[in-house]
Amino acid sequence: MRLFKQDRFFCFSPPVMVATFLIEIIGALYVLLRYRANVAARLSIGLLVCLGFFQLAEYMVCEGAFGISSLDWARFGYVAITMLPPLGIHLGLTIAKRRNRVLLVAAYGSAVVFSVCFLLVEQGMQSQLCLGNYVLFKIAGALTIPYFIYYYGWLLVGLGLAVKYARRMQKHEARDALYGLAAGYAAFIAPTTVVNLIEPRTISGIPSIMCGFAVLFALTLLFWIAPRSLEPRK
Repeated sequence: MRLFKQDRFFCFSPPVMVATFLIEIIGALYVLLRYRANVAARLSIGLLVCLGFFQLAEYMVCEGAFGISSLDWARFGYVAITMLPPLGIHLGLTIAKRRNRVLLVAAYGSAVVFSVCFLLVEQGMQSQLCLGNYVLFKIAGALTIPYFIYYYGWLLVGLGLAVKYARRMQKHEARDALYGLAAGYAAFIAPTTVVNLIEPRTISGIPSIMCGFAVLFALTLLFWIAPRSLEPRK
């Protein structure tokens, strides 16, 4: 399997996918070993693992490996990123020490519905194409708009809740962690939106481009949110 075959170092090229994967998976291992295994820690690990797995899936779409087709790697990758919005909302609620069972059931439930479509519906994931600087995915036409609404909708809900609860927090560490969570959301939503506005043809590559920028979220989670919201092991 080749790792570096591009003559140019694109922002989301296979080498960068591998580097991002390593950052996020090593980050997940760091959280596992550094902090006590409470709900917030498990959610943080889940976010980092899902981010890392999508980068791995992207790389496998471009390179192919382990006897799994590129289309199946695309399916697995989409399931990983589909879980990100509910995990982020859950983490925000946990840091804020708030309960909202209805919201979590709706978020996780909708994630499961889309995940089942991508994994089990034959035309749920129709095609994938490695363009060198990002990966293009084509899902079933009937899912395109609902999934766009699902993804951006829940991301904006998570961002809004983080800011809302941060303003109400008395403990400065929890408040700073929630503001960090909001900043982490913005760190990959805003750049992706700007890229799509500048070059509308990149819309089909939103998951790939967004998860390229999501390394900023991963770093924010590791170096800002976790130290302020997780309890170190003794």
